[in-house]
Amino acid sequence: MVSVTSGQSLRAPNGYFALVGGTIYVSPTEEPITDGVVLIQGDKIAAVGSKSRLAVPESAQSVDCSGLTITAGFWNSHIHFFERKWANAADIPAAELSRQFQDTLLRYGFTSVFDLASVWENTRRLRGRIESEGVAGPRIRSTGEGLLPVDAGLPPEPVLNFMGLMKTPMPEVADAAQAAVASRKLLDEGVDGIKLFVSSPSNATIPASAIRAAVDEAHRREKPVFIHPNSAADVLAAVRAGADIVGHTTPRSGPWDETTLAAMQQRRVALTPTLTLWKYFLRHDRISAQEQTVHVALGQLRAWVAARGTVLFGTDLGAVDCDPSEEYVLMAEAGMSSRQILASLTAAPAERFGESERLGRIAAGLQADLVAVKGDPSHNIRALAAVEFTMRDGRIVYRATGGAPHTAEP
Repeated sequence: MVSVTSGQSLRAPNGYFALVGGTIYVSPTEEPITDGVVLIQGDKIAAVGSKSRLAVPESAQSVDCSGLTITAGFWNSHIHFFERKWANAADIPAAELSRQFQDTLLRYGFTSVFDLASVWENTRRLRGRIESEGVAGPRIRSTGEGLLPVDAGLPPEPVLNFMGLMKTPMPEVADAAQAAVASRKLLDEGVDGIKLFVSSPSNATIPASAIRAAVDEAHRREKPVFIHPNSAADVLAAVRAGADIVGHTTPRSGPWDETTLAAMQQRRVALTPTLTLWKYFLRHDRISAQEQTVHVALGQLRAWVAARGTVLFGTDLGAVDCDPSEEYVLMAEAGMSSRQILASLTAAPAERFGESERLGRIAAGLQADLVAVKGDPSHNIRALAAVEFTMRDGRIVYRATGGAPHTAEP
């Protein structure tokens, strides 16, 4: 019996590696395969099927996945690498950096993430160390620095430092010309999308013409545009200007009306609800205030799901704690089924970000980005956070301390 450890490839001489005996969700829309097998060769999925029909090569390294549910690797489509722990990315020892990625992302099954506002040069170095140095970490996409309205009124550096955040200088844009220049600069530097803070704590706003200019620059490069809204009015203005992903619900502005929902639906935008964020921000306030705010956010998500809108899972990690369990529970309270939540973690972001031909499902020829969780999320949605092991490109990059997967006879 050979233990599986984080970072271990576990490939036999012929390159085959098999996950045997689990319940496999090949996609959120297909019925799961019980007592199934995922056969991996190198960094790709070679085959998937039931144990009774799919032969496992005798020389393959096999992992007994009895009692586990296996899905495609998860996406967290709203995070931030702006905490101090990520600063000076080039100087963090490789083992320590791998541990930070494991503690914050890999342990919860996140093999792909979209960072929505951080110091781009630093985040690019984080990504480079994963891709070229073998540091265990997720696939990273990033918008780099977000675009702000003029006189945004952000906290001063001492307050940011007290909050544990890096200083992140972000361009302020007053008009379409400035928005176009700032967006082009970021895109020329290699970012994967553009982020706009439509309004700010000081009630400053980015004009609709400036939003449109940033959208035009991003779409010219086939990159998505994310928005941080503070109200339904922000959502409506940005969506009408062509933004692609709404980064938050907006519970402080009350329920979304039919005009807002219709505009979102017509433009086929996606939403990262970040429901836990509101409870976290109001943790110092009375419980009644927390419950009322979360209730409104749940209603906004419920209305969007009823309109058949696309939901992308996102927690605003960096602003909230790492554990996504509460977000899963709140999404379920808003009426999302376990399959819909799984879609928000896998197929929906893969499709939205142009990766559906290699990520987001378990199928032959796709990358072997996989998650094994204890239990069945269709019975208990919290099972999605009970990760036994996480695999990226056919390599175990995280395993639960108390229960390492083990080899079994094919």
